[in-house]
Amino acid sequence: PEETVTSSFASFIHAVRPEHLSKTVRHRSKRMILDSIGVGLVGSTTHVFDIALQYCRELYSSVAVSSVYGKPGVKLSPTLAAFTNGVATHSMDFDDTWHPATHPSGAVLPALLAASQMLPPSTKPNGMEFLLAFNVGLEVQGRLMHFSTEAHDIPKRFHPPSVVGTMGSAAATAKLLSLSTAQCSHALGIAASLAGAPMANAATQAKPLHIGNATRLGFEAALLAARGMEANPLILDDIPGCSGFSAFYSIYQPKPLSTPSDHHEFLLEKQDIAFKRFPAHLGMHWVVDAALSVRNLFINYAGSFLPSLIRTIVLKIPVSKYINRPFPSSEHQARHSFQFNACTALLDGEVGLSSFTESSIHRPELRELLDKVVVEHPEDNVANFDKMYGEVALLLHSGDVLTGKCDTFYGHWRKPLSKESLLKKFRSNASHVLPEEKIETIITMVDNLENLSDSSQL
Repeated sequence: PEETVTSSFASFIHAVRPEHLSKTVRHRSKRMILDSIGVGLVGSTTHVFDIALQYCRELYSSVAVSSVYGKPGVKLSPTLAAFTNGVATHSMDFDDTWHPATHPSGAVLPALLAASQMLPPSTKPNGMEFLLAFNVGLEVQGRLMHFSTEAHDIPKRFHPPSVVGTMGSAAATAKLLSLSTAQCSHALGIAASLAGAPMANAATQAKPLHIGNATRLGFEAALLAARGMEANPLILDDIPGCSGFSAFYSIYQPKPLSTPSDHHEFLLEKQDIAFKRFPAHLGMHWVVDAALSVRNLFINYAGSFLPSLIRTIVLKIPVSKYINRPFPSSEHQARHSFQFNACTALLDGEVGLSSFTESSIHRPELRELLDKVVVEHPEDNVANFDKMYGEVALLLHSGDVLTGKCDTFYGHWRKPLSKESLLKKFRSNASHVLPEEKIETIITMVDNLENLSDSSQL
């Protein structure tokens, strides 16, 4: 039969082999795995995670074989474990971000961890097979996002991981479960019917469900395909008059994914990942670094940080409605507020886990700074994580103006976290729920993932 875009993706998933992973891809993806586990562990301490876990434990009963982040002795059915751990991963908006914009690891890793525990001892995937499946999930997400110019900008309609993440989870688990080419195609088709969540639920407790559902539903799509369920074999193709995956994007130009031969260059080879230094929307990292820069100028100017000397705080940011929040009232709103994060950085000289507590959010001195904020949207500051910048200007009562600007924050793919910084973040996150010896065991295990004989040990 004639090859289609959908069939080319299915053929790739089925045919790709561990030897196609370059040293760079293995290195970068292991950093992602370690970071994702860390943010999942610290995310298991959140209220929204407790809601999701209670929901799964009380409403469902099945074979419980898969582990839950941060809860020793607690196991759930594989797909519900994937869901719960996905919620944990995104509960603080602390997980990695790619370009075009999505959170790739959280939509894939929980499904693979749960599936590894689900499989019988004789068919447990080894570490290299696990790493390959993880990268298949990343590759499918990245390729799908490149089908649309709309996907390159900060999203307005669908939360990307709820769309491409679901597809990536289906592809990754299909690979781990060794599905046939036809079954891989059906898994993608089924996943497309389970994908999608609106951006209106950003900055609410429902947003972490997007990652939880993506990893769970993609997993379920692969399981259904393995059991014989079929779907449209042209789901990724552009068929006039009949929307498939194109339903999620206004501009859609799909291209086939070539079957790997002796070599395949994964997108992760060309495009590294952004790791967050603090738990908030990625856009916040630009304004925080700009605010910290101008704070240092202000202290050199005045001797200390004295808010009373400030008449106006001007933020120059891209147009993006859901992260332009002048007076956030909850932790999830605060994680999606340019104004809050800039003012918190100015006031405290840092942004961290404690910045998003109720007591920190509602401080009178923070409200006084928020009252002084004016937002501007320069035409050259586009809503695109590869092109945007953040600028914070302090207009003083004296008439002086101090300005800080950030084009590329530390942790962006153009300015990656060092190994030391990534390990520091992981150890800090994991220490909320794990003893030191287990933390170091995970670090060693991920670092040597290619040599792990049974990935379910992870």
